[in-house]
Amino acid sequence: MIVIVTFVIGAVAGFLLARRRGGKLLDELQYASAYAIAGGIIGLFAALVLHWML
Repeated sequence: MIVIVTFVIGAVAGFLLARRRGGKLLDELQYASAYAIAGGIIGLFAALVLHWML
């Protein structure tokens, strides 16, 4: 569950960052996908650490 949440948060953050920088639609989608992947990886490691600690 945490992986999905961080994935979505990363996608939204990347999209908004590209929009704030004045990017076109494809720029916004590229930022969204890159940030979503990064957020998903961070969420995956967070889930693994939480599972390991509990």
